[in-house]
Amino acid sequence: MRFGLGLPQRTDRYDIESDVARIARGAERAGYSSLWVYERVLFPLPAAGGRNGVPGLPWSDGYRTCADPFTVLALASVATQDVRLGTCVIVAPLHSSLHLARALATLDLASGGRVVAGFGCGTSSDEYRGAGADFVHRGRSLDEAVDACRALWGPDPVSYRDSRMVIENALVSPKPAAPLPVLLGDGTTRRSIERIAGKADGWLPVGTSAGAIEKGWKQIRDRAAELGRDPGLLELIPRANVVFRPPVARADRQPFHGSLQQVVDDIADLAELGATEVLIDLTWTARGGEELLDLALQVLGELDAAGLH
Repeated sequence: MRFGLGLPQRTDRYDIESDVARIARGAERAGYSSLWVYERVLFPLPAAGGRNGVPGLPWSDGYRTCADPFTVLALASVATQDVRLGTCVIVAPLHSSLHLARALATLDLASGGRVVAGFGCGTSSDEYRGAGADFVHRGRSLDEAVDACRALWGPDPVSYRDSRMVIENALVSPKPAAPLPVLLGDGTTRRSIERIAGKADGWLPVGTSAGAIEKGWKQIRDRAAELGRDPGLLELIPRANVVFRPPVARADRQPFHGSLQQVVDDIADLAELGATEVLIDLTWTARGGEELLDLALQVLGELDAAGLH
């Protein structure tokens, strides 16, 4: 089983100038297969719609400072040679599809063809207003972003039209080194399952229990087969947002919250249900770059000892 590591993006806790490259190099040497970033473009005070669409639920303080994901991945790409570089996730509708496609293609060329494009539609109406994007039709915008990026990464000349952009017979550069895999988040609604099964190269569930992932993964694979796609080609890469705490009863804790052994057990559950890879994010529990790298090495060592890596 492969494992990825979340890169530091919090500027209040990590030194982006030095920590990103140091942790990226250390993770690759230790045996991590991929490095990942996420996206938060602002921190509303308070959030109009709450966190994750739950009214009144405050945002985590960890989102107060979040470095630009493309810049962080560019720093990591220079410091590494072989690991994949992924986004889990970019809120695609907040971006012009033309600019998004060109940024990812440029990074892919610069890194020797290592980029994994993870897209989502997000849940924050505040971020959509800040970006001047349409929150109500965000699902349609995500569909269009996937279609647009694939068209723009394809052969020239490009002609493409959707509700947000029109390109007629144009050369669009750069092109990625190879077709970029596009993975999608969510997967909890009928529409998102249909989108992943029909458009994506895989699923990036975040903050979800093994039981819910198993159910959603079966639905996605079954629907992909119905659509004539090979479900065996789809990747399942759950994101484990790890928070180390004293051991508590399994029924009383969130997934990946607890002791190191409990976190390893949670990851073992993901291996059993067929996860291709697990993204381990330790940036929420580490208090600086040195501790983050130490924890990353410790966790991978425990996974090795458990026969999972």
